[in-house]
Amino acid sequence: MQIKMYTKSYCSYCHAAKNLLSKRGLNFEEIPVLGDPVAEQQMRKLSGRTTVPQIFIDGKPIGGYTELVQLDMDGEL
Repeated sequence: MQIKMYTKSYCSYCHAAKNLLSKRGLNFEEIPVLGDPVAEQQMRKLSGRTTVPQIFIDGKPIGGYTELVQLDMDGEL
């Protein structure tokens, strides 16, 4: 499973998502967008959203922290 997450350093939901993934022993690539307009534009293009975190599993956008928690509760992580 390949996980990529677009984040901003001050975002509490980003921190919570990283903690959840780490707790589950899942590796992920973090892509910080704060101060990086190219990365932020890429995130918006790929996800269609402007908020962080934006999480992608195997290239598929799953949404943010709320959707990540739902996947975890459904046993799909």
